[in-house]
Amino acid sequence: MTFFYNQVYIDEVSTVCGPFEKRGPLRRYFDKTYDDYYFGEKTFEKAEVKLVKDALVLIMKKSGYTKKEFDLVIGSDLLNQITATTYGCKDVGNSFIGVYGACSGSVLELIIASNFIQANLIKNCLCVVSSHNMTSEKQFRYPTEYGAPRPNTATFTATGACCALLSKEKTPIRVECATLGRCVDYSQNDPNDMGRVMAPAAIDTLIRHFEDTKRTPNDYDLILTGDLGIYGKEIVKEYMDKTFHIDLGNRYNDCGVMLYDLEKQKEVKAGGSGPSCSALVVYSYVIDLLRTKKIKRVLFLATGALFSPLFLYQKQNIPSICHAISLEVE
Repeated sequence: MTFFYNQVYIDEVSTVCGPFEKRGPLRRYFDKTYDDYYFGEKTFEKAEVKLVKDALVLIMKKSGYTKKEFDLVIGSDLLNQITATTYGCKDVGNSFIGVYGACSGSVLELIIASNFIQANLIKNCLCVVSSHNMTSEKQFRYPTEYGAPRPNTATFTATGACCALLSKEKTPIRVECATLGRCVDYSQNDPNDMGRVMAPAAIDTLIRHFEDTKRTPNDYDLILTGDLGIYGKEIVKEYMDKTFHIDLGNRYNDCGVMLYDLEKQKEVKAGGSGPSCSALVVYSYVIDLLRTKKIKRVLFLATGALFSPLFLYQKQNIPSICHAISLEVE
């Protein structure tokens, strides 16, 4: 299902990240960075809450909005009961919605917010998303203290929090359209190969987006998935070409590949992942490209693996999902 908008705009964005992201190729685009994983807190979970609060403070400073001037706040993270979001967003905004879309959370939030604004139900909406490498590894795989080996197909959960303020007040960057994804199950069950798990969902949403909009890759200056990593990215390119005869060309890239220097930062293996991964790339570097009019239209597809460790222990497959949104310069 694809929605079209004519009165939804990106007002402002903010980005905060951890040490690995700070050492990556996009470091100069981030608003705030940290050198360690604790950020002055006693636990990694409290550190992720601090990330959320930092991103909120930054967006208020940059936009001029106060805590109670946001009609709606939508938040998402990876922790059980999206606790980083709920603890971080306390007392901010007039209404709150917590959503879970795994790593697709950033675009899912933007779509929900855009629909509210387009329907004239609200005037603005703050979308916040976060993830933390240590909290995610502890919840979904093993605490890093165990020293468990990671295969080359594994991705590295990004540490960061990002905000996007959407408004019906006109700004240079417009939310043009969006395609909601659907759950896809291609019988994958390896939590250390998320690129292979999520690539089918990215392909499914990309094809449906082109069908709904009657567009081709040539209608976009940039097409970004997030976060498939190097192996998932190649699956998408090859499958789109050989099965649908659609050449994505050089305009296609993956946020998980862009966030880190894969040659120098060997620890990230296949690239980045996590809800903040693609948001860190889009809300910093890509927004800058749009604002400076180096590109005019970008299609951003955020992918997510919808699983829990319990279901993996019960030998269940990992379904995936992908949501897409188009941003353009007015």
